[in-house]
Amino acid sequence: MEPHYQFSDAAFEKQFKHGLLHPSYFTHEAHLRLAWIHITKYGLENAIENITSQLEAFTKLNNEETKYNKTVTIAAIRAVFHFILKSKSDNFRDFIDEFPRLLFEFRDLLGYHYAFNIFDSEEARTTYLEPDLQPFD
Repeated sequence: MEPHYQFSDAAFEKQFKHGLLHPSYFTHEAHLRLAWIHITKYGLENAIENITSQLEAFTKLNNEETKYNKTVTIAAIRAVFHFILKSKSDNFRDFIDEFPRLLFEFRDLLGYHYAFNIFDSEEARTTYLEPDLQPFD
């Protein structure tokens, strides 16, 4: 079990927001969970604003600024939103069980939207780049 599950959604959100979450707990799945929490609680646009600013602060606090990628972060939030619209789940664990592709095929999912590698693009790290293949719904 992922270590971020030791926290309730509210506690996980608070730990992350205040920079108290141990960096090793912030896995890909934890990133998706944070997106799910913020989207369901604050809506898509506020989720994007909250998570990007908090993640920038989190990576800076932990001297991991080079790991932050603005395009990947926003694309992940938009991907989670896309699947939330199709979901019947009312909690993250059920949601991720319903859509495991977000965990196991994440790069492939983003490949439907981007013709270039946003994971290694220096420009994508600092500026949100809109999809050049298919926009997010």
